[in-house]
Amino acid sequence: MIRWIERATLHANTGGDSELAVEVLDIFAGQVETWGQMLDAKSDPERWADAAHTLKGAALGIGAVQLADACKLAEEAGRSEPPPSLTRAALLLNDIRDVLMPTLEEVAKVRHELSVSGIFRAS
Repeated sequence: MIRWIERATLHANTGGDSELAVEVLDIFAGQVETWGQMLDAKSDPERWADAAHTLKGAALGIGAVQLADACKLAEEAGRSEPPPSLTRAALLLNDIRDVLMPTLEEVAKVRHELSVSGIFRAS
């Protein structure tokens, strides 16, 4: 089973505080909503590279390593000279989306667990 969020990382980054973890997960979801809209291969590579960079940082904060890795690849490509072709850019940004959806599903699950139990399980 793939863990889209490394709970031990979330636990460490929030000092085991369940309320803080819920807040961090909410911030992550907000970042995805804001910056995710900028993941358009037809736009300026600098724009989607900036979005990938921001999402990478947010992903690392909650322990979403697979998402951070996909964002890193897109960010590096968007900042490269020459920039990637439209096809390559679309593939890289789709890779982010492919990881983003199950990550958001796990965010909802972890947030629910923390809200209901109030107990942080870092396992």
